[in-house]
Amino acid sequence: MTRSLTLLRACTRADEGGSPTAVVIEPAAVEGASADGDRGRSRSLGGASPYPGDGRQQGSGRREGPYGGDARHPGVPPLTDAERRRIPLRAGASHAVFVSPLPPDVTGAPAHALRFFTTEGELPACGHGTIAAIARLAHRTGTFDGVLRTTDRVFAARARPAPGGLIHAEFAPGPVELRPPDPAAYGLLLPALGLGGRPAGPARVASVGRPRLLLPLRGRAELASLAPDFRRLRAACDALGLLGVYAYAGPDRDGRAAARMFAPSIGVDEDIANANSTACLAAHLAGPVPLSLTVDMGDSLGHPATLTATARTGPGGPRVRLGGTAVVGPPLPPRL
Repeated sequence: MTRSLTLLRACTRADEGGSPTAVVIEPAAVEGASADGDRGRSRSLGGASPYPGDGRQQGSGRREGPYGGDARHPGVPPLTDAERRRIPLRAGASHAVFVSPLPPDVTGAPAHALRFFTTEGELPACGHGTIAAIARLAHRTGTFDGVLRTTDRVFAARARPAPGGLIHAEFAPGPVELRPPDPAAYGLLLPALGLGGRPAGPARVASVGRPRLLLPLRGRAELASLAPDFRRLRAACDALGLLGVYAYAGPDRDGRAAARMFAPSIGVDEDIANANSTACLAAHLAGPVPLSLTVDMGDSLGHPATLTATARTGPGGPRVRLGGTAVVGPPLPPRL
């Protein structure tokens, strides 16, 4: 197996728009690759810990090569992190997701490891990147039912065909942490967004890996009028320890909302689609009655995108499920 690169449009609105996302299918799982090419380890699922040193995995029949790759594919060394950071720009995407096969889980379901990068570096999670990866894994058969692993968790994912040749992918993003913002947040962030006064309601800091501010606005017109000073916004987000600001309007009585995600701290001034922030919003709005949320994004950038989320409160906190459709493009030249 050789490494492949495909550009997908994740979280499309019908078959239009979506967030261009680079998906790299790698020949073997590699953990801990650093910018100077440190050796990685593969790891099996189902509760087993990594086998130190000898490169073996329980039931996998896979052995690591001398550079952390699969010895069955010795001509495909792992990418360094510096090389991974260059992929989004080369592919014309804001994010890239790297997908490596793992041994099946204890139920026999296919399993894969995911790593996410922007030009600024690695992210612990990326919602629309996860949707793109699931759609890419389902591309040949139209369906996927399997297990995915990121840096800090393992979760189930599924994909099914959607009308118009699209693929609909969904997954549970995991626990969402919610808290009030720092008292200094409004004074730093609102001027950087070009807003005066106070927001339409209380903001919340939410996290499914890295914290971001959920900022309610008075309607779609105010949302569309935002013109951030990105240098100032980045400085404010860095000072507050935030990934960025997810400004939103709604939802209406039909559960439809609109949002814009500004994340200059990770090299993405405005994100076309931000699924994890949509999951955070669903968790924030969740109640005892099941919530069904549809969020439109990307219109200000000319790339309409739509995400869906369901949420309901439970004993362990809000339970959220994210979904979106994707268009799988043709493979790009493998020169990475």
